[in-house]
Amino acid sequence: MRLHLHHPENNYLKLVYRILEQGVVETGRNGKTRTLIGETLRFSLLNNTLPLLTTKRVAWKTCLTELLWFIRGDTSNRNLQRQGVHIWDKNSTREFLDSHDGPAHMLQENDLGPIYGHQWRFFNAPYQSSHTDYRGQGVDQLQGIIDNLKDKDKHPSRRLILSAWNPVQLSHMALPPCHVLSQFHVTEQKYLSCTLYQRSGDIGLGVPFNIASYSFLTHLLAHHCNLIPKEFIHFIGNAHIYDDHEEPLRKQLKNTPKKFPLISIINQHEAIDDYTLKDIQVIDYDHHPTIKMEMRP
Repeated sequence: MRLHLHHPENNYLKLVYRILEQGVVETGRNGKTRTLIGETLRFSLLNNTLPLLTTKRVAWKTCLTELLWFIRGDTSNRNLQRQGVHIWDKNSTREFLDSHDGPAHMLQENDLGPIYGHQWRFFNAPYQSSHTDYRGQGVDQLQGIIDNLKDKDKHPSRRLILSAWNPVQLSHMALPPCHVLSQFHVTEQKYLSCTLYQRSGDIGLGVPFNIASYSFLTHLLAHHCNLIPKEFIHFIGNAHIYDDHEEPLRKQLKNTPKKFPLISIINQHEAIDDYTLKDIQVIDYDHHPTIKMEMRP
């Protein structure tokens, strides 16, 4: 394992190494893994830092496109496919949906059910389809957080929670949420940090995306609400590595981390839904080559 002195990516690489060396071998729903329980990662967001892993290439445009899709409350995989994003394809096939025992098997192909975006923007609104207009239904958790962050007369709240875990609607989802709950924190009346609890973390493939996604979200909320992004803290309940990811990750451990890139958000829109890829720039992302790993549905 090659470390760069004091580089924050070392924490991720050390976690990979610990799981490979100490992880308990288990066989789960979609394969054999090495697993550790209860892990934590921390990344500074100060000075416009964006923690995109550098020991391999992270497809940040794909990650950001998915995040903006969540923010709009969208649950149609077709809308991702139209933008060249295919990370949900395996979870939206007819075969995968038909494998469900609950109501999710009634979903149309490429309709993912009331997953992340639905819960963020229309929490617990009765789900009909990905084409339904849910405006005014359920609870708009994300807008409630924004309203609180913009109200400078309020004391810092410890209730700025964004939950994707809704037991009432889990059986209607194509896939239960992995990153289930995030909390936003304002300190010194100007700094914004995010803590994320992730129940299940695919360390090789999923977690680098999750780190990037919630760092993007924290930067975006800070920009939108005139705050300064400070830190992203990541709690992982079940941290696991799939058996066919072990060799690619051992290869990644041989790479030395490079300097994290910077983020620049160009415009400030009235509504959080209005931000697009064109508004967000990633600057000086220097990384090692792509390391391919198979996604498990």
